[in-house]
Formats: sequence, C-alpha cells, structure tokens
Amino acid sequence: MTPTEDALAAWWEGLGWSPFPFQREVWAAMQRGESGLLHATTGAGKTYAVWLGALLALADQVRATGKAAPPLTVLWITPMRALAADTQRALEAPLLALRDGTTPLARWTLGLRTGDSSSAERSAQNKRLPTTLVTTPESLSLMLARADVAEVLGTVRLVVVDEWHELLGNKRGVQVQLALARLQVLARGAWPMTWALSATLGNLDEAMATLLGPGRPGRLVRAQLPKALQIDTLLPPTAERFAWAGHLGLRMLPQVLAELDGSPASLVFTNTRSQAELWYQALLDARPDWAGQIALHHGSLARETREWVEAGLKAGQLKAVVCTSSLDLGVDFLPVARVLQIGSPKGVARLLQRAGRSGHAPGRPSRITLVPTHSLELIEGAAARAAVAAGHIESRRTPHQPLDVLVQHLVTVALGGGFEPDALYAEVRRTAAYAALSPEAWQWCLDFVTRGGPSLAAYPEYRRVAADDTGRWRVPDAAVARRHRMNIGTIVSDASMTVEFVGGARLGQVEESFIARMKPGDRFLFAGRLLELVRVHQMSALVKRAPAGRATVPRWNGGRMPLSTTLADAMVQQFAEADAGRYDSPELPFARPLLAVQQAWSRLPAPGTLLAEVLKTREGWHLFLYPFAGRQVHLGLANLLAWRAAELSPGTFSMAFNDYGFELLSATERDWAQQLPVLLDTEADVLAQVMASLNASELAQRRFREIARVAGLITQGYPGERRSNRQLQASSALFYEVFRKYDPANPLLQQAEQELLANELDIERLQAALRRMHARDLVLQAPKRPTPLAFPLMVERFRERLSNEPLAERIARMVQQLEAAATKSTGDAAPEAAAPAVQQGLAFSQDRDTGEPGKRRRPRRPSRPLPLL
Repeated sequence: MTPTEDALAAWWEGLGWSPFPFQREVWAAMQRGESGLLHATTGAGKTYAVWLGALLALADQVRATGKAAPPLTVLWITPMRALAADTQRALEAPLLALRDGTTPLARWTLGLRTGDSSSAERSAQNKRLPTTLVTTPESLSLMLARADVAEVLGTVRLVVVDEWHELLGNKRGVQVQLALARLQVLARGAWPMTWALSATLGNLDEAMATLLGPGRPGRLVRAQLPKALQIDTLLPPTAERFAWAGHLGLRMLPQVLAELDGSPASLVFTNTRSQAELWYQALLDARPDWAGQIALHHGSLARETREWVEAGLKAGQLKAVVCTSSLDLGVDFLPVARVLQIGSPKGVARLLQRAGRSGHAPGRPSRITLVPTHSLELIEGAAARAAVAAGHIESRRTPHQPLDVLVQHLVTVALGGGFEPDALYAEVRRTAAYAALSPEAWQWCLDFVTRGGPSLAAYPEYRRVAADDTGRWRVPDAAVARRHRMNIGTIVSDASMTVEFVGGARLGQVEESFIARMKPGDRFLFAGRLLELVRVHQMSALVKRAPAGRATVPRWNGGRMPLSTTLADAMVQQFAEADAGRYDSPELPFARPLLAVQQAWSRLPAPGTLLAEVLKTREGWHLFLYPFAGRQVHLGLANLLAWRAAELSPGTFSMAFNDYGFELLSATERDWAQQLPVLLDTEADVLAQVMASLNASELAQRRFREIARVAGLITQGYPGERRSNRQLQASSALFYEVFRKYDPANPLLQQAEQELLANELDIERLQAALRRMHARDLVLQAPKRPTPLAFPLMVERFRERLSNEPLAERIARMVQQLEAAATKSTGDAAPEAAAPAVQQGLAFSQDRDTGEPGKRRRPRRPSRPLPLL
C-alpha cells in the first residue's frame, strides 16, 4: 500500500468504519480512471465513496510544487448552496486528519464558491483556486468566462456532480453538460474523470449517458445496501367525507406538536415557502416555550439565517426546523430522527429524498410521516407507501436543445479565451442535450450572438461576439462582457426585493409582485416574524416589527408541483383495493367514510376504467372526469375537451381542475354519453387543438421572458441597480413582438412554444393521458349531488367566481347539506367538527396557480363581490 492508502485506511478505521462493497467498487474504478454514476440510498456513504476514491486515485499523481498547494484538481458540483456548504465540511474531515502527515494530501486545499461566497473569498480564489473546489453550475459557468480559463481549469482531473437527479431534467443540467464538454477541451485530451451521485432515479442508464455524453463509456454502481424506511401517515381526529384542497392542514397542528415533542430533532417539510412561514408561526404560537428551539429555513432567507439554522441542526441544538426543498438535498443532519411532510409529496422520488434526511447514516432507519391536509391525501399516503415498496420511482430526462442556454454558453466561451466555430460545434454535440443539433441551428446561434439575428442587426449592443484577426471569436466590448458575467445562469424568477429592517439587518428576499400589492402600514409574515412595511426604496422593502394582528403571507412563483404519474397510478390502485373490500393499509380504513359515500353515490376509480360523473344543478350541467394525470395535464385536457365540445355545438364552459380530475360546467344541456367518445378522439391533431383552445400566444410570451433573460436579450441589471419585474416584462414583450413581426422563424419563439407545451402543459403526458382515457372503459355515472371526488373541483371553481357572500360560508353550508345526505344514504353519522374545519381552512386562502397561501380575507359587505381567491 502507498503512504496515502495507509493514511486513509487508518483514518477510516479510526472512526470505527469498514468499507461497503459498493465503496470498494467505486475506489477501484476511479483508480483505473473510469467515470460513472453511483446510485445509493441517502446516508449510505456516497460522498466518501467518491471522495476517498478521488484521493486514492489522484493524491500520488497530483503533487504540490514548491510552497504552493497542488492546483485545482477536483471540481465538486452541487445544485444548492446549503448542500455545497455541507459538502465542504464533509470533504474537509479526512484532509484535516491528514494535514500534519507526510502524504501528498497534507498540502491539498479545499474551498467553496457559490452565490453565498463573500467578496473576500472570491478575490482570494481569483488569485489562486484551491485543490478541490465545491461549487454550483452557475459559479462554474462564471469561471468558464475567465480570460485565463485554460490555466485555471485546465488542471482539473475529476468532476463530481452531486444529486444528479436534481439537475438532470432542467436547464441547469444542460448548463452542466456544456461545462463538462468545455472542461474536456481545456484538459487537452486528458479528459477528467466524471462521476455523478444520486439516490432517487428511475432511469439510471439514461442518466449516466446524459452525464458522460453520447458514446462515452461509464460504470454504473448500484449500492445493494438495505435501508430501513418507515413511511406512515399522521391520522386526523376525523376524516372529512367532503374534502377539498385549500386549507393548509392546520387542523393537524395538535398532532404535529405531539410528534415533534416526542422526537429529539425533526424536519417539517412543506411544498412552498409561504406554507413554511405559516406553519412556523403556528408552531411558535402554540408552543412559545420552544422559541429558540424551532427554526425556519427556505431559499429566500438571508444567508446568515440559513447558516445559523444549518449549524444548529448539526449541533443538535434545534428541536424542529420548518423548511422547503432548500434542505431536501443531501445535507447531513445526523441528529434528525424523523421527517414530517405537510401535504402530498406529489412524487415518489421527492418522498424518498426527504425521508432520507432522517437517519442519515449507514444502518440507521429513516422515517417520514405524511401529514394530510385533506382526506384524499390519506389515500395518497397509502399509495406512496405501495409505490415505494414496488420500487416505482419517476424518471428524469434532459431538455432537448434549449437554444437560449446554448447562446449564453457561446458568449461565456467567447469571454473565456474565445473559440473557433467548427471546433466548438463538435464540442457542443458531445453533450446529450445537443447531440442532434443541426448545422442550421448552430449557424443561427452564431448569427444571433454576432449581430442579434436579422431583426436586431441594426443595433450595436447585440453584436456581442466578433472574430478577431486570428479568426478566433471573442467578446470585444467590455460593457457586454461585464453585463454577461452579471447575468450568467439559467434560474429565472420574478424580480426580487430585499427585505430589511429600517437601518438594520437584511432578512432575505420576496418577489417584487408581492410587495407591489402592498402599501406602507400593511403587515406580512416573513422570516418567522410579523413585519410592517414602512416604505419601498429602489429594490428594497424597508420594514419594522409589527404588533400582533392580521397579516398576509408572501407568495413565490414556482410552487406548482403536479402529482406524478407514478404516484397517481398508485393512488388509483388504492381505490381499486377499497372497491374490492381490501382495507389493508392504515390509511384506507380511516378514509372509509369518504370512500363509502363515493361508492354509494357513484363509483370508485379503477385501473382500466375512466370514471365520468354528470350532474344537474341550478348552475347548469356538470361533467366531472377523473383521469388522475396531475393538475397541469388536467388544465390542458379541460380546455381541449371544452374546445372540442364547442366545435360540436356552440356553447360556453366554466372549468376547474386539480390533481385528480377536472370539471366542465355548461349553461345548456349536453348529451355527454354521446359526446364523450367523440371528445376523447386521439386521431385529431391534439397539439394544434390544445394551442387553439388556450390563449397560447399570451402563455408563450410569458415563457419567452425567461428565454430572453437566459439568452442575454434582457438583463436583470447590476447589484444596486436591479430592474423591476415590470421593466423586464416590458422589454421581453417588445422583443417578442419584434420577432413575431420581423423574424417569425426565430428559433427562440419556437422554443417558447415548445417549453410552454413541455413544461406548463406537459404535452407528452397530456397526449398519453388522452390515449389512456380513450382506451379505457368509460363509466358514466349520474349522481344526484356532488360526490366526494367532485366536491373539491366545485370548490376550485368557486374561487374563480365573483360572489356576493363570503366563500367560507357557502362552502360550510354545502358541506352541511352533503353531510346530511351522506348520513341518510349510508347510515353513518357525519364526522365531528366538519363545519369548523371548513371555517378554519378558509382562514388563509390558497393561490389557485401556485398552491401557495394568499391574502387573509376579511368578511365583505353583501353589496360588494368577493374578489378572486
């Protein structure tokens, strides 16, 4: 054994550890110079499998020269800042232990570069990078824009992409693919080893091929390591027979408090930041003695706050942290014994990812407890457990040729020493995302960065890249270079405003669109505090602490998470189990009152059938369909079927949709039994009809703003001079109209339409859902009143309507009437406290698009209409 091997073995044994077979397999593969993908359960030891493999393979090859440490050798890419900081601490442990030794590792250095890095850290790294650098896709792209990139990154021998499943299916993953291809060129033929780590992927071979690029060999290592996982559901005191999505599960607060009280440390996951703010405040109000022992964590909070929470969790000083996805990736919080998930996880992979935050060590069990926010989520809990037991996990696939990302990369490479078009074209095609990039599309990208395309050729500011005397393409303008570096990245959101105390500390950021609706004196919850807006100065919201009272909650975009196909199919199977009289899971017997009413008044959904319900009320003729395809798909399906129905016979429709189904309401009678088979036709041009049924131009224009930002047409400005969301929207709208009028074949317009179909409407899943609906046996029921599955859809539609009475009162009255009818038909008494639950649920309304809480509503005079909720 070499001195390095002896030293690392002694460190490992000193901790009382022994290597698992999968770790030895990775170490051997890396010593042979192989690349690959490691798939293992959370907490199994993936990080040290690759990190010790790197040290064993590279320590004796990469040595320090003189007094300086070895040059940058390992790049460790993580998708989130919290994970980057945690990874740095994990990687540092063996280096600290060996720092005073005689092995080459004693001279290795380790650093961190993310959006949280201080200016002093960045300045020091600009002079000399550490031997190992933990970074994010955005920071890596920024380094690729350095003029000395060949010297700085040309020494990289290994690239590790952590939590690859989180990057694989989006533009940040494409950004990583392009960066990896660039690093291979900078290495001058000595391609760096490339490894990815993941715990929740269904398509492993495809994921590895995407990482390495077409035709490049790799080793897929699967850890055959048993991991005890407990998935249970926190059962409410009573199960509503007429559940509806909208309240935030605060009825479950006493049970959640009891669970937290009995656990040394817990994470309470929510699906949105607004929900996290509300739950944190509710916990603190209920247990003020826990002040200082519970905390809040999400991506909009200030860096100092997030770091304090993370350190407190690691040290075992916090009893509970209410958080969002900001903590569900790879962070090692060993004291966390259990995880609670408020509401549906929406997917099996997300459930497993969050469950793995507890028992984060080999041999320790993980436990996640689902906290349903309505009765239908009880069935989701049973479905999630069954899907995990069957090994069903969602797949992720790379976006196909996003030209906005490629255009940004061209300018980045032009800044980083320049490029020759033919060589860069070959380099780009070595990525999975652009393997089929045509010469015509490539030429358009070159034309776009050199003169802005045909419609912008007259404007010098869009001539970002030009060929120099040697034929190498570079960025000749310093202002263009500075603007590009300040706006590198593919994460696009509404413009954010800093929230800070008057003359005091910075708390974090909220979206400008939220603050724009407020006036001085208005109160809102943020960072776990009740704040009062004092004034807005430039892009900062200056606040002070507010006395107790009513408050709004900031809403952030990006909270829409549709039910995955995997979890939806498992849920339908649970309905089938109940229909057959099998109530084997803990949740199904508890949901039995709801299921019994659905059975008595209609039917239960089942595999191989499509349940449709037709109902006549004073409002008109209702059609309820339950494809169980997720909210986004149901949006497209509802519009498509309404458009087709109007083509058969003129009429107008109101519609509503949720994760389970959708409703069409017509003012005139429809023979749905005759029309439905026609409406479900799969032979027609579904794509064209979907675009015709929606305001596709308006939706595509909204997508275009994001594309324009990534492609560099519009910028969010410089620090201290951030542009408002209104300015960004106006600028992108102007480009959109110019391109439509003077350059209708512009690929960025086509990309906006493609992303609309792929991301917002999920057209592939929509078409698949339509085929499934057409192939299934149609079961048409005619209940006399709204069924438990239909009722939440009616509530969704009520939110869209103007009413002259408070919404809570109307829903409470409907529930009372339906409960009375259910009791009469089934003989079972109504669940206790059903009406108060409805009233409590309306305390905070939810935004219909994002699923996030909106403004708390005061009762309005009957003469004034209820605003859209």
